[in-house]
Amino acid sequence: MSIIDYLKENSSQIIDLLIEHVELTFLSVLIAILIGIPIGILISYVKKLDKPVLGFSNVVQAIPSMALLGFAIPFLGIGTKPAIVMVVLYSLLPIIKNTYIGIQNISAQTVEAARGIGLTNWQILTKVQIPLALPVIMGGIRISAVSAVGLMTLAAFCGAGGLGYLVYAGIRSINNLQILSGAIPACLLALFIDYILGIIENLVTPKYNKDTAKKSFFKNEKFQKAVLIIVIIALLIMFISPLFNKESANRKITIGSMDFTEQEILSYMINDLIETNTDIEVDQRLSLGSSSIVLSALQNNDIDLYVDYTGTIYGSVLKKSPNNNVQEVYDISKKEMKEQYDLNILDDLNFNNTYTLAVTKETAAKYNLKTISDLSAVSKELIFSPTLTFMERNDCWLGLEKTYPIKFKEVLPMDGAPRYLALINHESDVVDAFSTDGLLKKYDLVVLEDDKNFFLPYHAIPIVNNNILENYPEIESLLQELSKHLNDEVMRELNYLVDEERQKPEDVAHNFLEKNNLLNLSS
Repeated sequence: MSIIDYLKENSSQIIDLLIEHVELTFLSVLIAILIGIPIGILISYVKKLDKPVLGFSNVVQAIPSMALLGFAIPFLGIGTKPAIVMVVLYSLLPIIKNTYIGIQNISAQTVEAARGIGLTNWQILTKVQIPLALPVIMGGIRISAVSAVGLMTLAAFCGAGGLGYLVYAGIRSINNLQILSGAIPACLLALFIDYILGIIENLVTPKYNKDTAKKSFFKNEKFQKAVLIIVIIALLIMFISPLFNKESANRKITIGSMDFTEQEILSYMINDLIETNTDIEVDQRLSLGSSSIVLSALQNNDIDLYVDYTGTIYGSVLKKSPNNNVQEVYDISKKEMKEQYDLNILDDLNFNNTYTLAVTKETAAKYNLKTISDLSAVSKELIFSPTLTFMERNDCWLGLEKTYPIKFKEVLPMDGAPRYLALINHESDVVDAFSTDGLLKKYDLVVLEDDKNFFLPYHAIPIVNNNILENYPEIESLLQELSKHLNDEVMRELNYLVDEERQKPEDVAHNFLEKNNLLNLSS
């Protein structure tokens, strides 16, 4: 399939995400302008403030954007707030700096002449300094706006939507067409925003400060005004129309998911299952990141339900020692999550997505690998590419190398699907994987037996707040019905349909429910 065909086939989703991206970017840049220009003006008058303010702005700019977003989520929750705050902070430096430089570079003789004809300080600022500094100020705004389009792709990690959802979903499933379907509109949007801001710059710049050379049709002021009016009308429609379309649902819940294929499929399953069998409206927050972020969102009541795994709760959240007793891990997790976090674990969904290690068939044949103990014996000759999460946890790498023990020639952590690409491109020899991962089937990998039973059981478990149990008890019975149709092999096949067959997670989920007659349980 060509990129054109993919864009046509997914045009509805791309347009929706593009609109979200425009809204988020516009709000962020507008807030940055309203904050940045006054600060730039202030430090140009109060000299003692310029170095501290510009220094602070530089420090913010130096913080990795993902780190800043991750830091904001515990305080602001998930959704648009942390995304907008992150982009605003990154957008401030060019606006503040250019405003400051623009005003500072105005000659003292010009300011003195204005004062000499009787203008007040306010009049000098508004009639002389800002108009003369406007081209420089607009340069800062244009830099911030273009950067904001790219930065806003990170909004997908906190459930705010935007084109970043397509980019990161594509990276996760190694789908280049999906990556391009998010990246191309984002690039075009950045160019268009720069063009529109160029029009605004031209229109607001005083005539005595403009280039008077003859301009082409596209730079003609009448044409530019027409384009600007169209853009303003489009923005007004974009922001106002949802206000008229919103209907307040009496019964509404929000479900979240982590940022991998299986989680999205489960989220869409639960969404369809609830909405088709009850009068409850479901709001989805997809691909929120790691388990800790989604759990934090549940604790903050940003979401009401999500699916986690017993091993994650038992080992990572509750910090328990390795335990291979499936029932004991579940019972302890359920009991202590209620006691410590006042959250409820429902019955598991009947499949175990535990950790495992995988190699290519060629590597398995070359070293005669069947178990992790076999791997341990030859590990000094091999390169390991685990996920970042795997490296940090006691129930993963930190405990694994003590249990077997393993000493790899080199460890190269990388997140998501790229580690599989490293494996098949012979840049690494071993990866960590999930037992229901569709990419295991896609690349026909050999899964090594955990012969010392180190890895915890990772049974999928819905975790809900008290609101669900008290006000929506029917959800628990629906999830119990869903679990009757799931198992390890079924989940692996569903993941494969998304990762390899390029089917949409929502379609895979809906077709599965339809095939198993789970969409009309109330009839």
